Amino acid sequence: MTSEVLPSFEIPTAKTLFTRGAVARTLIHKIVAGVPVRLRYPDGSQVGGGVEDGPTLDIVRPASMYRRIEQHPKIGLGEAYMAGDWHAAPGTDLAQALLPFAAKMGQLLPKPLLALRRIADRALPAGTRNTLTGSRANIEAHYDLSNDLFAAFLDPTMSYSSALFDHTKPLAGQDLVEAQHRKIDAMLDSTAVGPGSRVLEIGTGWGELALRAAARGADVLSITLSHEQRALAQERIAAAGLSDRVEVRLQDYREVSGEFDAIVSVEMIEAVGEEYWPTYFGAIDSLLAPGGTAAVQAILMDHDRFLATRNSYGWIQKYIFPGGIIPSLDAISEVTGRHTGLKVRDVRAFGGDYAETLRRWRFQFLEAWPTIEGGAFDETFKRMWEFYLAYCEAGFASGYLDVAQVTLRRD
Repeated sequence: MTSEVLPSFEIPTAKTLFTRGAVARTLIHKIVAGVPVRLRYPDGSQVGGGVEDGPTLDIVRPASMYRRIEQHPKIGLGEAYMAGDWHAAPGTDLAQALLPFAAKMGQLLPKPLLALRRIADRALPAGTRNTLTGSRANIEAHYDLSNDLFAAFLDPTMSYSSALFDHTKPLAGQDLVEAQHRKIDAMLDSTAVGPGSRVLEIGTGWGELALRAAARGADVLSITLSHEQRALAQERIAAAGLSDRVEVRLQDYREVSGEFDAIVSVEMIEAVGEEYWPTYFGAIDSLLAPGGTAAVQAILMDHDRFLATRNSYGWIQKYIFPGGIIPSLDAISEVTGRHTGLKVRDVRAFGGDYAETLRRWRFQFLEAWPTIEGGAFDETFKRMWEFYLAYCEAGFASGYLDVAQVTLRRD
């Protein structure tokens, strides 16, 4: 693909031809006037509230970018980045440039325009509902891309969720493996996993939590919908000599039976879908033994933001996590209170740690790109993942997003 050819995704149509992106351009200029970021156009002109040496975004193809944004405000910006319509200028870090926008997410547009948000929003596609078959397709779309892809930028634990750093020490000197183990151990400690514990893990990942639980003497059933993850997790478990303590099944949480002393689920609730949250927490409730404890590590957003965005379709859902939706802590409390006997007993939030985790993943992804590139992993894919990682990093660094380990028990 040359820089002059528009990708086939979301090409501007006649809907935006009558304004040719003029409305989007006017709004973007208004937005950047209030943040410390500058936009630089091909003719050298610049707009924005940033200083000369501050964060700068180079707009390569303004007409194309603004038409994309105008056609779909929640998807067009990311698609324009994928297409190469804009990029961070030399010396500007993409996540740092996005951070001021994330910090003012609810204040970027005038209130009259926010009131018209429903006109611009698209409904969530029915094809990405997390039914038994839909969940498998949604999970495969992301997690079955390639184990080698994820191994290229994750740490040796293959943990694809936020690490938990030691806040008494500088971040720069901390090892990511140790921080991931600290996160896992916090989950296992909160659910009292020890010798003889019967543990259910909903969402295997690549097996690190199951390995550490089994090393404590627990018997673990771990379930996943990803063929790729299951295969590698089984290899790692066998290599550790723990196959007698860990079973990894290709199974949906709605299909599990049994009784468990501890149930753990790390950043899997985001893939459940709001309509299935009662079923998800109901399954945890029904499978948890008397006196048992469950812990769910969840990406979170403020409840008002959740209510405002719960039914709209965004770039992340289209290109990264089909069927995904981020809950609020209030939503979790409400669903568990209404549909289960579980109560939220403890919340440990560490959103800033996710920003650091994502920063490390992004730098490693870009460094490893020459070993990843090839086949379906082309330049558009590279820009898509760079934007995804930077976009999320800015969300956590700004506080727009959070992550927490939520401990649940019955009365």
